[in-house]
Amino acid sequence: MDLMSLTEICLHQLTMSGVHEGEKVVVLSQGSERLDYADAFMAAGQRLGAKMYNMRLPMPVAGSGNWEVGVNGLSSNPEAVEALKQADMLIDLMFLLFSKEQMAIQAAGTRVLTAVEPASLLARLLPTKELRERVEIGAEILSKAKVMRITSPHGTDVTYQLGVYPTISEYGCTDEPGRWDHWPAAFVFTGASDDGVDGQIVVAPGDVLLPFNAYARDPITYTIEKGLITDIRGGLDADLVKSYMESFKDPRGYGMSHVGWGLDHRAQWHGLTNFPGGMGMELRSFYGNVMFSTGPNNELGGPNDTACHLDIPMRHCSLYLDDEPIVIDGDIAVEEMRHLPA
Repeated sequence: MDLMSLTEICLHQLTMSGVHEGEKVVVLSQGSERLDYADAFMAAGQRLGAKMYNMRLPMPVAGSGNWEVGVNGLSSNPEAVEALKQADMLIDLMFLLFSKEQMAIQAAGTRVLTAVEPASLLARLLPTKELRERVEIGAEILSKAKVMRITSPHGTDVTYQLGVYPTISEYGCTDEPGRWDHWPAAFVFTGASDDGVDGQIVVAPGDVLLPFNAYARDPITYTIEKGLITDIRGGLDADLVKSYMESFKDPRGYGMSHVGWGLDHRAQWHGLTNFPGGMGMELRSFYGNVMFSTGPNNELGGPNDTACHLDIPMRHCSLYLDDEPIVIDGDIAVEEMRHLPA
């Protein structure tokens, strides 16, 4: 995408995120990664009259290890963190999620937007007012629930005890102090009490394994007792998941993390068949998916900050909140959240 086109979609994003004249907006980049994004955000912010800055960190030293959830170049740079706390908005082109640094920046009142997906995806899944309204309705319903039950024709039957952790809404833009969002995104989620998940989840062929960026080819059966995965069974996919989780050598990786559902009718379940790169945000957002996660819950304020994290959006599930149907067989059941074709 050329810089002019990229600037236009960044202008739409910043407008949806409430950027206005006089605001201080910092674009955080790393090395030579996404410098075109940084330039586009800088130009778009200037058109809105904001005070724009680009904080560019060096790339990690070669041989320092693989990227891990929650680990970033700000970890050894407290002066940079303090500077970012002074901004009204931070555009994160690095991916700071699950890090102590991002949490400290948000706690200071800076709103944060992560933008690391391919430009073609950003353009196709621009945030909209209608989508935000549907996501916020979902968040309100979820925030009042005490029990979530998920079932599927493949054998899933699991119960989450809710009410301990907050509900998070993601709709691809952010205009509230201290709030984080990810562009693109359209889903809601929360977490159960740390010992409050029991039952069985069966990942079916066609469900999505993130961060593997792959579709499950055969069933994976998870047994969960008191918030911990006690057994994983199946074929090759189950073996790959077990090997991946074991590699972290962290028993906290077997904890259950967030859970919720997707609401973007434009997001495509088949997106991985022509995957342009990124972190799979389209797959987390597609309409009617039910996504469960394993590992860290510190994003919700919980104690688990393990680097072992899996997100698994599933198709054809039913989700109930206090016995009220929210998703039925992969379709949204609540009228106010449904997409109504023009």
